[in-house]
Amino acid sequence: MDTQIKEWQERASSMTALNLKAIEGALAELDAHLTLRSHIVGYSLTDADTTVWRTLRENRVAHAYIKQGLMANLSRWFKYIEEAYPESAVLPTRPKTVKVEGEEEKGDGGNYDIGLQDVKNGVVTRFPPEPSGYLHIGHAKAALLNDYFAHKKYKGTLLLRFDDTNPIKEKQEFQDAIIEDLALMGIKADRVSHTSDYFQELYEYCVQMLKEGNAYADDTLQEKMRDERMNGIASERRDSSVEDNLARFEEMKKGTEEGIRWCIRAKISADDPNKAMRDPVIYRCSPEVHHRTGDKWKIYPTYDFCCPIIDAVEGVTHALRTTEYRDRDAQYQWMLKALRLRNVYNWDFARMNFVRTLLSKRKLTRIVDTGVVWGWDDPRMPTVRGIRRRGMTIPALQEFILKQGPSKNIVNLDWTTFWATNKKHIDPIAARYTAIASDAKVPVTVVGARAAPYTEDKDRHVKNKTLGTKKVVYSSSIILEQADAASFTQDEEITLMNWGNAIVRKVSHSINPLSSPAGLKTVTSVELELHLQGDVKKTSKKVTWLSTDQNLIPVDLVDFDYLITKDKLEGEDKLEHFLTPQTEFRTKVLADCNVAELKVDDIIQFDRKGYFRVDRAFHHGEPAVCFQIPTGKSKGGMPI
Repeated sequence: MDTQIKEWQERASSMTALNLKAIEGALAELDAHLTLRSHIVGYSLTDADTTVWRTLRENRVAHAYIKQGLMANLSRWFKYIEEAYPESAVLPTRPKTVKVEGEEEKGDGGNYDIGLQDVKNGVVTRFPPEPSGYLHIGHAKAALLNDYFAHKKYKGTLLLRFDDTNPIKEKQEFQDAIIEDLALMGIKADRVSHTSDYFQELYEYCVQMLKEGNAYADDTLQEKMRDERMNGIASERRDSSVEDNLARFEEMKKGTEEGIRWCIRAKISADDPNKAMRDPVIYRCSPEVHHRTGDKWKIYPTYDFCCPIIDAVEGVTHALRTTEYRDRDAQYQWMLKALRLRNVYNWDFARMNFVRTLLSKRKLTRIVDTGVVWGWDDPRMPTVRGIRRRGMTIPALQEFILKQGPSKNIVNLDWTTFWATNKKHIDPIAARYTAIASDAKVPVTVVGARAAPYTEDKDRHVKNKTLGTKKVVYSSSIILEQADAASFTQDEEITLMNWGNAIVRKVSHSINPLSSPAGLKTVTSVELELHLQGDVKKTSKKVTWLSTDQNLIPVDLVDFDYLITKDKLEGEDKLEHFLTPQTEFRTKVLADCNVAELKVDDIIQFDRKGYFRVDRAFHHGEPAVCFQIPTGKSKGGMPI
């Protein structure tokens, strides 16, 4: 590896010319080398990456060319190094030059510079999940971006605050799961708090708003209130006296029958063009028991009320929020000014949406509760736990999300890119094994094999010796896949993987070929003659096989389809009308004896079948269960 690093450091010198024609060849070579690679040498940052990156970044011609994206692999790698390793992707300090009066300063901001305002006194961000469900891929982006800007870009502080203001939906189970999922993603908050820690302060701030005429109590029926807000009509209660408003808030606080009828609304505007500013509700009466505070409180603040207040109180400097909150940013700032709280900056970024994927917590809860899936960690779910159970690695998840950056453009992403990123991470570390479909196995006699079975040690991965070796059993009695056997012709030379060449001497078929699907002949047995001196490079068919003289391990291979049939559900679409009828597909196979040693969460490859994550290990005769990991390729529109 050291030799390769040194070679690329020397190659960097061929990329220094300020002439595109002079460096284009070297850039093209680098672009080709980076196909399916995230790093120039190996699988982590080395001096090869930092030397080449800095050389290209200092060369204004090369840098401008890369930014055009004309060489996709080079542009991807350049941006990835800049985003994933901000401490290393920096230019050497240059001597300060004297600025000529009237001359404008020039410079190129990094691709990840979203222009956070006023960072000289430090940066504090926060991730405020509601503990009413498990984190999904959209939450993961918010968490990773807040962590990135707090800890990596600005060396600041990250707060984790549980927005536990809805006692009907929240559970300790969800809170514990969120903390675990964040830890799995490598995110560690500097401080953890709960909105419920501030219920007394929030109550007092609401009283202050009522006393100062910035809020009022309202008992308008929900549907009528919605219509009035939509049409810019002021509530009949808008001009109630301070005394009446305070009295009704006290009834709400007691949770009485009268109090339940009322809510508190901020008195901002009845007809502002921005509907988020039309007197939003800031407090509701809800007598349900809270999972942290018990029955102490009967009133709970809304997210729009408590978020700006607690952000200001906890010292948050920048509130990073998805673009769906953009209309509510004005409301956020109004709350701060009305209560005379310290300033907090808002910054919006686009949430991640994926085709044929539900990210609505309400809809995800419904498919869990109705048994469409096994639970929140079902591999078909877009939750962090679900995609991890499917086989997504945390480094790949981090890389993919950080590559998206803090863009404000809302797009529906395709899962193929997501899983292609993962493949780059798992291919180098996935040990190789062999499996044959149980209901499609064909017995084969190998002429020329040793009389007695024997075993040899073979690499689990020919390109990664650190994964160790596995036992490969050889004998005259083996099994093949039906599809392979059916493709053989008389006297054809084929290759038995991990063994060598053999010549097809006899293929026997079923007597009644019409009994097989589509009227195809079914192969009942094959006879092969070993031809180990044959050239494996000259055969067109390389087939997997297993000796029957070993303990073959039963395994269920499970693949999955999307949960919904439409790329994006619209507001009027009923979920039940777009659920995919069948989303789980199981294939029973027999695997080589080494599979008995696999553990839960191991990621492997079955030769010619794909990558899999072990969901249940083989134990006391019970089949192992392995989930197929998509690789970014597509089959019938479904990622595989």
